[in-house]
Amino acid sequence: MPNSIHAKSPKIIAVANQKGGVGKTTTTINLAAGLVEQDNHVLVVDLDPQGNASTGLGVNLEDREFTTYDFLLDEVDLSDVVQQTDNDGMWIIPATVDLSSADIELINNEKRSFLLRDALRQPAMADLNLDYVLIDCPPSLNLLTVNAMIAAHSVLIPLQSEFFALEGLSQLINTVREVRQTANPKLRIEGVVLTMFDARNNLSQQVEQDARENLGDLVFETKIPRNVRVSEAPSFAQSVLKYDSTSKGAVAYRLLAKELIAKHLRVAA
Repeated sequence: MPNSIHAKSPKIIAVANQKGGVGKTTTTINLAAGLVEQDNHVLVVDLDPQGNASTGLGVNLEDREFTTYDFLLDEVDLSDVVQQTDNDGMWIIPATVDLSSADIELINNEKRSFLLRDALRQPAMADLNLDYVLIDCPPSLNLLTVNAMIAAHSVLIPLQSEFFALEGLSQLINTVREVRQTANPKLRIEGVVLTMFDARNNLSQQVEQDARENLGDLVFETKIPRNVRVSEAPSFAQSVLKYDSTSKGAVAYRLLAKELIAKHLRVAA
């Protein structure tokens, strides 16, 4: 782990949507890669029991000795659980199916909603000199997702460009509001990113129009196109930026990373 002369506080973003198949893990992996390309240090926290972010970043199942389960429930040190990926400047805390029992095991824990927040405050975090932490949430509004929202500064919502896309979004936004009122008053919505977008498809255009009318500036300008290279990349344990750097998917995620950074610079100014 690189040593940092001065500890900085990374921006922690929960990537969440209770609907499955909206490109949540894909967005986590490729946004992380885009941020690394812009000279940022990024930690991916795989909080989904399916462990797809871990697989997609090249962490084999047999190499996941310590996972987010241990990080949350057994208070394992960050140095034991974090793994370097093949991308310089990107680390991951991997997940396994063990995490699926966490909800039940946390029920009687008084600090059950704050475990991830507290774990990410370990002094060893400073050694990674991180700029961003991206949390890949499970496809449900369960206790793990609530942990992510309490630990995060903001929530990024991937929205698939399909019929009924906006249905369920109000439930997610209400959960963000509840967390803000009860446990994390600074939590905000980072934005909504349209995924699997097909410009030739009237439905995609209608979803974009509806999203922009209802959510305004919360919707990122960058849209992630439906792109076969994006779908292929995880089976090679790579981000699409590494797998096919010039593909439409790679270009889009690169633009999304730049848009996110620009937004943070404007807020900081």
